[in-house]
Order: sequence, then structure tokens, then C-alpha cells
Amino acid sequence: MTFSGMGVYADGAILTFGLQFIGFAVAAILQTEVFYDVLGGINFLLLAVLSQVESPSTTETLVNKNSVFVLLFVVSRGWLLVFLAWRAHHRKGDSRFDGIRDNPSRFFVYWMVQAVWVYCISLPILVVASSGRPVSAAKFDLASWMLQGMGWSVYFEIWSDIVKAKWVAKGRPGGFCTEGPWKRSRHPNYAAEISTWVFAAAYAVVVSDKPVAAMLIASLSPLFTIQILTNTSGTGVWNAEGKNLKRYYEHKDASISQNYVEYRKTPPPLFPTVGVPYESLSLNFQRQFCFEWEIYEYKSKGKSE
Repeated sequence: MTFSGMGVYADGAILTFGLQFIGFAVAAILQTEVFYDVLGGINFLLLAVLSQVESPSTTETLVNKNSVFVLLFVVSRGWLLVFLAWRAHHRKGDSRFDGIRDNPSRFFVYWMVQAVWVYCISLPILVVASSGRPVSAAKFDLASWMLQGMGWSVYFEIWSDIVKAKWVAKGRPGGFCTEGPWKRSRHPNYAAEISTWVFAAAYAVVVSDKPVAAMLIASLSPLFTIQILTNTSGTGVWNAEGKNLKRYYEHKDASISQNYVEYRKTPPPLFPTVGVPYESLSLNFQRQFCFEWEIYEYKSKGKSE
């Protein structure tokens, strides 16, 4: 039984868009964005609670696996909530909202985009909540592998964020971070975020009693994540690289600029290569399979003109 009587997907949408609309209304009145990211994190956690409340009873073993799945979801989104709250406090504002917070119509769009983001990312947990039939022993084993993959992905994302935060706290030695996972990937946190939702979607499909529908719905989570983190300006890899690489290529310390040029040849943007040095791969291969896209390259005004 669901609250609206229309199913867990409808209840999740009502909760998400309703909460973000309330957040917009309060933020528009106060003309502030300080709780924008935090409310997004809270929304994730409320969807986790909703999924547990509306999840149908099933076999005890599957219930245990689903509980682990929900726990990993909560840890992942709980960490996001803590990290974004810390970042908002540390930065004392968000430049994304410059010229936006005092424009109600554009401000509203930002809040609704967050609602779409939260809902799409959370679709695997809603798929699991809508599934009730037992699964085969083979699927149980596969589900365990998916949970392990999701668990390791969550771990690597948290590790990456902590390593980067400690590096920043030390005064950004060297000009750019090459410690821990940042030595093997230019954006290990984004790589781990994508992996988290790939495994989450795969788990949802494995345990679902409607695998085709589950695949179509749950796959929106990793696909949306990949789009946001790799191919959307103003966020993710595109925001961190491209024209914003000016801070490295035109650094006042020439040694930092040169070191970054050399560093950039070694780790890929996202997923580390295994067994083969990244710099040994052709640029065409890197473009097609390693997310080494042209939009991530820095072009000075002289070159672009």
C-alpha cells in the first residue's frame, strides 16, 4: 500500500518535487541558496525511508540484501549531505547562483532541476521497493556481486573526497592534487559516483520481478549521472577542466604549469587504466573509450582565435 495509492514511483515524485518546491519558496523569500545542496541530500534520505516503508514483504534473504542496498544508498547520500554542507560552509556561498537567486523564475528552474536529479538518481531504490517476488539462487549470487561493487564505489568516492579535502586544508601543495586516488585519475570522485549508480541499477534489475521494465527505469540513474558529470557545462568534469584549467596552465608559478602538463598525460579523466599506461594509448582511443574529450582541453585565447 502506498500513500497516494498510485505506487512508489508516484509517491517518490510527489515527495521530491513537493520538497524542492517548498525549498524554492522559502529560498526565494529569503533570497538565499545556503540550504540548496543540503535539501537535496535530505531528499535522498527521505526517499530511502519511503522505499523501506512501501517495500512489499518478500523472502528473508532478499530482505537482508535489500537492507544492505538501502544502507549503501544511505551512506552514499548521507556522505554527500555532509560533504555539501561542509563545502557550503567553507565557501560561504555558491557562485552558481550569482544573478540567479534574485530572479524567481530562473531560481525556480534550478530547484526543479535538482528535483529531477534527485528523483532520477534514486530510481534504483524505487525499483527495488516495487519488487516483491523471490529471485533464483543464481540471481542471489549476482546480486551479491552488485552490492560489493556498489560498496567499493561508495568507499572510493568518500576516500577521494577526504584526500582532496585534506590536501586543500594543507594549503594545496604543488598546485593540484596528486595524492591517493588522484594520482591514478584526474576525477576519482566522479568515477566512483558513476560506478555507484551503475552497480545500483544493475542490482535493481537483478532483484526485480519485472527485469525489462526495471532495466528501462533503473538505467536512467547511471545515464543521468554520466550526462551530468561528463557532458554538462557548469558541473562535473567539464566544469573542472576546459576553460577552468587556466588556473594551472597560466599559473603564476611556471613550475606548477609545467608539472600539470606532465601530470595530465598520465591519469585519465575518470577510470584508471589497468595493465596499460594511459599515456601509451593513442589519442583516438582515449577520445572514444576514456572520456578524454576535446571539450576538456584548455585553449588559451590566442589558440582559440
